[in-house]
Amino acid sequence: MMLCCWLMASIAQAELVIEVTQGKQSAIPVAVVPFQWLGSQPLPEDISGIITNDLASSGYFRTLPAANMITQPHELKDVIYSDWSRLRQDFVVIGRVELLPQGYAVEFHVLDVHQQIEIMRHRVKGSGGQLRDLAHYISDYIFKKLTGVPGVFSTKLIYVTTNRERTKFNLNYADADGAREQLIFTSRQPIISPAWSPDAKKVAYVSFENGRSEIFFQELATGKREKVVSFDGSNSAPAFSPDGTHLAFVLSKLGNPDIYVMDLASRQVQRMTTHYGIDTEPQWSADGRSIYFTSSRAGGPQVYKLDTNTKAVTRVTYEGDYNARARMTADGRKLVYVHRNSDRFHIASHDLESGLVHILTSETELDESPSVAPNGSMVIYAAREADRSILAAVSVDGEVKFRLPSRYGDVREPAWSPLLK
Repeated sequence: MMLCCWLMASIAQAELVIEVTQGKQSAIPVAVVPFQWLGSQPLPEDISGIITNDLASSGYFRTLPAANMITQPHELKDVIYSDWSRLRQDFVVIGRVELLPQGYAVEFHVLDVHQQIEIMRHRVKGSGGQLRDLAHYISDYIFKKLTGVPGVFSTKLIYVTTNRERTKFNLNYADADGAREQLIFTSRQPIISPAWSPDAKKVAYVSFENGRSEIFFQELATGKREKVVSFDGSNSAPAFSPDGTHLAFVLSKLGNPDIYVMDLASRQVQRMTTHYGIDTEPQWSADGRSIYFTSSRAGGPQVYKLDTNTKAVTRVTYEGDYNARARMTADGRKLVYVHRNSDRFHIASHDLESGLVHILTSETELDESPSVAPNGSMVIYAAREADRSILAAVSVDGEVKFRLPSRYGDVREPAWSPLLK
C-alpha cells in the first residue's frame, strides 16, 4: 500500500508532547518487539517505537518495554510463547523492515499468546519519507483488528498556538500524536475556529488579519488561501456539511448573530435562524439533515437542533445553565459539549437516545473547544492549566485521558481530522 505524502508550508517552532495520564483498567497487554532492520545505515524513524507509542497512547493497550522482553524474535519460528505468557502478554507484534529501490517495505505479524497462533500478517510499502505514515497505518491496522474500532493514529490535528504576549498566532497542523508539527498560517491578529473539510484536503478558519472577522479556506497541499465569507458584521464559526457541499457559519450583519448556510458551488447564502437571541457555533449532524447550535434564546447558553429543511428548532440540553460548542460523534448517537458544573467548565457527553449526560473531565477549571475523533472514541479539547492553555483528550466513556502540552506558548482551538483515505 502506497501512502500519499502531505506537503505543508514550513516547520513551526514546537511540537506537542503526548502524555498519557489515565488508561483503561481493562487495557490489553501487548508487546511490540523492535522490528528487524538489516540496512547499513540507521532507519530515519523507529517504526516499532512509533507503533508502541501509538497503542500505549490510546489507553486501550498496555505495552511492554523492550528492556523487559525475555527474547526479541523477528521470525515466527523463533517465537517462544511461554516467554510471553510468563510476561503476561496477550499479544505479540513482530516485524521486519526492508530497503527497496524507491522506499521501504514493512512486514509485520500479530500473534495471540494464549492460543499460540498468528492472527494477522500484513505487508505495506512506502517512500523514504513515509516511514512514520507506515507506522501509524500499522497501528491503525492492529487497533481495529484487536478492538473492532477503526484506529485514528493516521489522522491529523489542527490547532492554534500563540506566544505568551499574544502578538503572534499560528494555525498549525500535526499528526494525531503531536509529531511533525507544521505551520499552515501565521498572523499578528487572532485566528479562531479552524474546521476540516470532509475530504481533509483543506481547512476553514476565521482570521482577523484585515481588522475584522472573515472566513478563509486554505488548501493543505498547496497553501492556497481563499476568502470565502466577508459580509458586514461578524463572520465566524465555519462548519462543513458532511458531504462538503455546504458551509454553515455565523453572521451578525442584521443585528444579533444567526446561523447561515452557504452553497459552496453557487456561493448562495441562506439565513437559517431568525431570533433575537444569540445563535452561534453550528455543527452538522452526521446525516447532514440537522445543525446543532448554541443559543441564548432561553437565557443562558443551551444546545438546540435545527432542521435544515423546515428550519424548525428544538431544544436539546436542559441539564445545567450552560451547555455550548456541541460536537457529534460519527455514529450520530452522542453530543459532546462544554458544560458548566458549579463554577467550572468541563467536557460532557450527552446520549441523544437516553438523554443521559456524563461529565468526562474534572482535572482543570476551564475546558473548551471539544473536537471528536472520527472513530467516535476520543475527544480532544483545550484546557487551562495553571497559567497556560494546553490540549488534552478524554475517551467518550471517560476512562482514557492524556495531555498534549506545547513546548512553546499556549495551544487551543483543536480540530480532529476525518479519517484519511
